[in-house]
Amino acid sequence: MNKIKKFFRSNQSLKKKWTISTAIVIFISYAAICTVIYLALYSWLIQTEENNAMRTADDLSTFFNSQDNSISIQEFQRNTSLTKAIVNQNQTVRVFNFDGYEVLRINDVNSAVPLEAGYDQLDKTIVSKEVVDKTDVFVVNKLVTIGHFTGMLQLIHPLTTFQSMMQYILTTMLIAGLGAIILAGSIGYYLANVLIKPLQDLRDSMVSVQKKGFEGKINFSYNADDEIGDLLKLYVSMMEDLETSFAKQQQFVSDASHELRTPIQAIEGHLSLIKRWGKNDAEVLEESLNTSLEEVQRMKKMIEELLDLARKQERDEHALANISNVLFSVKNELEMIYSNALIKIVENGNSRELHITENALSQILRNIMENGIRYNDKTPPEIHIDVHYLTESVFITVKDNGIGISKEHLPHIFDRFYRVDASRENIGGGTGLGLSITKMLTEKYNIQMDVASTPGNGTVFTLKFTNL
Repeated sequence: MNKIKKFFRSNQSLKKKWTISTAIVIFISYAAICTVIYLALYSWLIQTEENNAMRTADDLSTFFNSQDNSISIQEFQRNTSLTKAIVNQNQTVRVFNFDGYEVLRINDVNSAVPLEAGYDQLDKTIVSKEVVDKTDVFVVNKLVTIGHFTGMLQLIHPLTTFQSMMQYILTTMLIAGLGAIILAGSIGYYLANVLIKPLQDLRDSMVSVQKKGFEGKINFSYNADDEIGDLLKLYVSMMEDLETSFAKQQQFVSDASHELRTPIQAIEGHLSLIKRWGKNDAEVLEESLNTSLEEVQRMKKMIEELLDLARKQERDEHALANISNVLFSVKNELEMIYSNALIKIVENGNSRELHITENALSQILRNIMENGIRYNDKTPPEIHIDVHYLTESVFITVKDNGIGISKEHLPHIFDRFYRVDASRENIGGGTGLGLSITKMLTEKYNIQMDVASTPGNGTVFTLKFTNL
């Protein structure tokens, strides 16, 4: 067992292990089946030989018992079936008197076997397996009566034909076994090539990706719906996710460095201004300090939101949030920041709690509502929130009267730092991460979010909660 484990843990190729294993398993199975068949044939044929010997002895005994006082050669020759049976089977028949003197011999093929049994033992037929003249034989001894004569009948039945047949069967099995091993090895090698080919492609693809990056990916031609097919599909899916994540990471690093560079440069410029002549100019000093503080606050908020996106903590399954309380809390908070904003909340049905933390729900709603206020050219900016409490779900619709988003930009509004156009870049001091955090939280809590917008007519966000 240890050697088998050592073989499978060795550095041999999987193809070689597969081929050898297949050949060994088939050979062992074939050897076991052949052994059972050989033993069954041996038992059946040896029993047949013994029955043939006993049947011939019984036929002879019946023939002799049917005679009156004597038997002639002509009478025996007339019984052609019995004669042919003895000759064809190379049997030897002898009749002895009780002194051991041979009185009759038919077909002298083998030497006589000394009889050691007594008269009382010969009352029943005695069958034994002996070696006579270096040949395995069955010896049948029994009493025989010819008229007034009573003697001992000895029939010697050679097993030469039986041994030749068993030798032929064994040789056939060995040749067939050798052919089975070769055939099993060939089939195993072919199947190994077929089944391991996709695994080799998978390995080659991994090596190529390691050396050349995602451009070195290999397209797989194996499309079977089995374990290997599932593995390849999983690998392709993982590589696509990795490629997407890698691209987003590269874009994120590029965008983050650009976004953080802007406030740093602004702070650096104002500090240089203060150093040159702002120390003695109260107006310049005040303006530069206020601008620097605004940029620091913007950078701080951006860093906090970047950390929120990076953490992606597991959701709290036991958390509960009251929708009505969260909505009015966010409404009061935004109305304090944006005093000119008009926020209306309409609830339909009985208020209930959702399986989400109040902080996560408030972040989702705040980001959507704040975007509707920031990117708005109307006076006053309006936010209309409709909540529908249904039996198995809750819908929250957030509608604004802002500048809207064109159709080509809608699929990208959740990307980090994505800007619909340059004119929106510095509106309201946003970081460009709010909707990315919103998307991350909705996916985290299995919230379905749909967005519809028309340039100049505002944007509508629809949130569907089913985790009640």
